Amino acid sequence: MPALFTVPGDALAGAAATGARPNARTLLAIGSSLCLYEAGMALNDWADREEDAAERPHRPLPSGRIRPAGALTAACALTGAGLALAARAGRPALAVAAPLAATVWAYDLTLKHTPAGPAAMAAARALDLLLGAAATTGRPHRALRSAGLLGTHTLAVTVLSRQETRYGSALAPLAALAATGLLTRLTTHPPTRLPAPLPGDRREATAAQGLPGRRSHTVPAHLAEGERPRPGRATAHLTAALATAYAATTARPYVHATLNPSPPLTQRAVGAGIRATIPLQATLAARTGALATALTIAALAPIGRKFARKVSIT
Repeated sequence: MPALFTVPGDALAGAAATGARPNARTLLAIGSSLCLYEAGMALNDWADREEDAAERPHRPLPSGRIRPAGALTAACALTGAGLALAARAGRPALAVAAPLAATVWAYDLTLKHTPAGPAAMAAARALDLLLGAAATTGRPHRALRSAGLLGTHTLAVTVLSRQETRYGSALAPLAALAATGLLTRLTTHPPTRLPAPLPGDRREATAAQGLPGRRSHTVPAHLAEGERPRPGRATAHLTAALATAYAATTARPYVHATLNPSPPLTQRAVGAGIRATIPLQATLAARTGALATALTIAALAPIGRKFARKVSIT
């Protein structure tokens, strides 16, 4: 359950990357994402039931609390629900949700134990962010940069997670630490070209023209070409604060796992990497000027930490 709180920020960051405010279709995208994420969890346990019987007999399937057929049925039902919600959000959303669902199933059934596993997991998280953009505006291409940054973080954490049950190499946590540093730098330096406000968004159009209190649907020519004035001081400060929170969440656990890549320390580092997804999503939203969206995403972090004290996030 704690990991579920890392899901809504994907769609919200995707919406922010397009220059639009979240709307009802964004909520449908969040619901779709949650269903597909839970489908992956159930399918993962079903696919690993024989391995879990030998190594983790306390898990729901080997312990007998849930039957394998029940887990597979749940995975199928949740996948169907996720696709149905995406379809309600529009064809662009369904066009992203379909490959996302296929990636989830391919990862759990085949790719997880291959060298392509981390890349598949990264692709799933990137597609989830694009799902939010596609549902909100029908323009997922505007969120490709944010999706790439989030996918890079997921790739680093997934590579690290592959050695959380054994004494592994220090290279994986060191690489994750380096990736965190790179992502922190990239996210605190906003692009010179930000998403232009979409036609009809009065709030964005007014802000873009610097005319507080006036209502206007017109967008200056240079904004219509895809540019927006550079972010103000509040945006820069919030982006820097959230990026710092992202780096701080992972820095110490990654360093500890680098110095001693034992299973307990590696598991702690993986958990930190998963939790850090939330401040990273918030940073991605803040750097586009969507401050309210960024704060909403950031508010999910303490809730996830609360549940993580009861249930392991990994």
